[in-house]
Amino acid sequence: MSAVLNGRRRARRLGADRRQPKVNAMSVDVEDYFQVSAFERVVTRAEWSGFESRVVANTRNLLELFQEHGVRSTFFVLGWVAERFPALVKEIASLGHEVASHGYHHELVYSLTPEQFRHDVRRAKHTLEDAAGCEVRGYRAPSFTVTKASLWALDVLIEEGHEYDASIFPIHHDRYGMPDAPRHPHVIDRAAGRIVEVPGSTVRLAGTNLPIAGGGYFRLLPYAWTRWGIRQVNQHDRQPVTFYLHPWEIDPGQPRFAVSRATTLRHYTGLAKTRGRLGRLATDFQFDSIAAMLAQRAGTACHHARELAYAR
Repeated sequence: MSAVLNGRRRARRLGADRRQPKVNAMSVDVEDYFQVSAFERVVTRAEWSGFESRVVANTRNLLELFQEHGVRSTFFVLGWVAERFPALVKEIASLGHEVASHGYHHELVYSLTPEQFRHDVRRAKHTLEDAAGCEVRGYRAPSFTVTKASLWALDVLIEEGHEYDASIFPIHHDRYGMPDAPRHPHVIDRAAGRIVEVPGSTVRLAGTNLPIAGGGYFRLLPYAWTRWGIRQVNQHDRQPVTFYLHPWEIDPGQPRFAVSRATTLRHYTGLAKTRGRLGRLATDFQFDSIAAMLAQRAGTACHHARELAYAR
């Protein structure tokens, strides 16, 4: 981990390698359709076990698509899911993907106390490592809810053995976001130590960060926007993109809840198109896991350091 952190500091000073092809990061937040934060008012956690689960079938659908296109991904698995379907977690790991944590109960970080959060991430990490048979290094908060009000969560993550976080989205949003946060992977120094932050990807237009990272933005906006945005970040910013989606986003047949018009629009629009779009995305760009993307960036920084040494 120290090599990755040192490499990241060198990368900040030396810039990105313009000769290397950009390896973007693919990621999946493994949760079921009834566990979405927007449904909290109509579905309680006590009711979760009573719903038809579709997460295994939908995740395996994604695994098949990734295998077809040669994509490796990071799967941020909810601990609740891992505890009930450990064979799915083992399958993800056995296929060469990275297993990371999405917490245990899908609770918004800023709604928890530090000790409640610690209990949640510790339980999730242990559950996932038992199921996957490998170390869990990364974490992504439900609904990107590490914000200015909950930056203390980074200290807890460091203390609980996480090496990187992917929870800060540098945009304006009604539920999350830190629009003034750095747009690309970087190291954050905290009282508890250092952690690598992998933010949701954006493009910068007219002084504003606009999301291109996936999820609802991928379903609601034209595919051309995502393609242009990734190319802009790869070619203009010389940086990788971190893309994300959920297994329920490729499942147009999922049961539907009576929710507000805004939630209906955000959750159900474009479900029938997502799998096809994802296949197109995997053809247009190169993707690997977040761990692999960070390793490539660290290797690029080391390459620059050697070039400077030789030049002297």
